[in-house]
Amino acid sequence: MTTLPNWEHSYQDLGSLYTSTAAAEKASKPEWMAWNEGLATSLKWPAAWSKTDEALQAFSGHSELAGTKPSASVYAGHQFGQYNPQLGDGRAVLLGEWVVENGSRYDIQLKGAGPTPYSRGGDGLSPVGPVVREYLLSEAMHCLGVPSTRALAAIATGDSVYRNEREPGAVMVRVADSHLRFGSIQYFAMTRDGEGLSELVGYAANRHYKAMVEAKGATTIGQQAEVLLEETVKRIASLVAHWQSLGFIHGVMNTDNMLLSGQTIDYGPCAFVDTYKADAKFSAIDSQGRYRLSNQPGIAHWNTSVLASCLLKVLNSEEDKAIAFAQAVIDEFPRWYAEAYKARMAAKLGLDAFREEDTALVDNFLQTLETDALDLTLAYRWLTHEALEDSHHTPMHQLFKPSDALLSWRTQWARRRASNKASSKELNARMVSANPVVIPRNHQVAAAIADAEVGDYQTLHQAFERWQSPFSWETRDTEWAATPSLSEQVTRTFCGT
Repeated sequence: MTTLPNWEHSYQDLGSLYTSTAAAEKASKPEWMAWNEGLATSLKWPAAWSKTDEALQAFSGHSELAGTKPSASVYAGHQFGQYNPQLGDGRAVLLGEWVVENGSRYDIQLKGAGPTPYSRGGDGLSPVGPVVREYLLSEAMHCLGVPSTRALAAIATGDSVYRNEREPGAVMVRVADSHLRFGSIQYFAMTRDGEGLSELVGYAANRHYKAMVEAKGATTIGQQAEVLLEETVKRIASLVAHWQSLGFIHGVMNTDNMLLSGQTIDYGPCAFVDTYKADAKFSAIDSQGRYRLSNQPGIAHWNTSVLASCLLKVLNSEEDKAIAFAQAVIDEFPRWYAEAYKARMAAKLGLDAFREEDTALVDNFLQTLETDALDLTLAYRWLTHEALEDSHHTPMHQLFKPSDALLSWRTQWARRRASNKASSKELNARMVSANPVVIPRNHQVAAAIADAEVGDYQTLHQAFERWQSPFSWETRDTEWAATPSLSEQVTRTFCGT
């Protein structure tokens, strides 16, 4: 057996309060669906384990990588606003932390690998569909510049998974800065009444925000809790602003689906909007629209307030001081979110900065798109080429026809652009890098899933490759960048659990 020297287990080493031993279920006929060689290279993953039979056996439960300690982590969470006191990795096995030369560490996890002590009667497995969706979406989000968990591999198991009907099964090898969630803090604060909370807070603060801990001289748990809360809230505000700028709808923003690292995780029922609607929703389990596009900033604010309340016991021994600090941080969320969102809007519209009067400019742009049923991604990219005055070098005229109202709005936008103090060349370059040509459109993801379910992975590979360079035009973009036709539209997405 090949020995991998890079494994560590700092989280498991905290003790049995936090994780339980688990093992991946043996797949009957495993085969590679996809292997992410680019990610493997950045992780310095050994060639002997890069899409080899040995790696396939290890990732499908037939053998164990030397140096790993397979386990599952416990956490709790608010699911659609209702508190569940114990959730945990019900269908994911953490192999350990892969540590690279610069000291960065990454959780390596098998998702859909079978039951764990936290499966609550479930089978712990995943159908092919959710694995394909998360493999494609997490990597596309990374290439769009959005903080996200990553996907190292997708493997078909050869076994059936039973949901509403029999479906083929699969496992995804997920990579994350960690899998510590808001729900991890909640479990020890709310379910265990603070037992183990101090240790977890110190661990999380030093794992994700060590530089800030050291810069502030945060030596006590209370000081480290302050760092953890403030930095996590800032990252979540920035993350959701990025989602909003791209029209990305997470679909299941439960507190157990928000990471302390500020990365996007769990792509079950997620979707990107095509034709813009402020209240767009796709998730089949979000019947009330709690996690609709326009509500995501508010939900993120609520989720961070829950996190803050769970840290009160360790923030300060004096309750009034703990509450005052937590409230001050949470009260800053709207400002941090607004600053992040305005910065993204300024880049997308080619503005030197976001001025007070630009709020109306952005609002009118989005209202026009919704009223005239225009494609969000293509509208921004059309605007980019209006600034560059080079649309004739692209298939934009075939893909997007601006409405009269949008052409009228363009006049206001051009007037505002004329008052920019930065150079047009610089601002135009920012527009190009802020406004993608392609996004993972729902019908394209659905096509990759449908093909993969019958053992054809070509569409999966093609989609993965195309979404690696979302900000530039490539061949066949009259297909990849196009708004779906009425018959192609996907209106509902599913979790797969």
